[in-house]
Amino acid sequence: MPPPEPTEHPEPLEPSAVLPRAFFDRPVLDVAADLLGRVLQHRTVEGAVAVRLTEVEAYAGEDDPGSHAFRGRTPRTAVMFGPPGHAYVYLSYGMHWCLNLVCGPAGRASAVLVRAGEVVEGRALARARRPSARTDRDLARGPARLAAALGVDRALDGADLCAPAAALRVLAGAAVPGAAVRTGARVGVAGPGGDAASFPWRSWLDGEATVSAYRAAVPRRRPRT
Repeated sequence: MPPPEPTEHPEPLEPSAVLPRAFFDRPVLDVAADLLGRVLQHRTVEGAVAVRLTEVEAYAGEDDPGSHAFRGRTPRTAVMFGPPGHAYVYLSYGMHWCLNLVCGPAGRASAVLVRAGEVVEGRALARARRPSARTDRDLARGPARLAAALGVDRALDGADLCAPAAALRVLAGAAVPGAAVRTGARVGVAGPGGDAASFPWRSWLDGEATVSAYRAAVPRRRPRT
């Protein structure tokens, strides 16, 4: 599948500004690369935790066999069909929450999985939520760890990231030079025929210690009959 045509880059914002809905209302690959360096913040009664994003993955819905929405709309994936600028939260392997940011026009199920980042606010609270983390680097290094550090769970599925009083929101952060961005196969996801390279839709910041380790997809064995 060829990548979508690039769209006009949004106007620069102040680092503390909340990203508007127009930011998310673009092709998924554009949004994914542009999320690097942005700051994902969750404010709760316990306090605020914010993560500077260093790794993301794009999923293109019904055009993408790796997407939860590949076979169409279900109660679980309804939020992925828009409108853009909302959170899609799912439980991975029945144990870990993962957070996706819905993008693209309403009616087309596309979203960006936030895979990893650096905790830049609320580190003590993040450590309390992630007591098994050996170092600060590991607090949000991986999608399940990132969601845990932020305090994200099913209650935030469908949350509007762009609402004026949103508890979960994305701040503009600092601009990232294009030369610092790397792309490659998604972690643990194969494309058609098991070819992960046909969907090089993972983006990360080169040299960032918080980027998760790459793990190739393992083909499923068919049960014997």
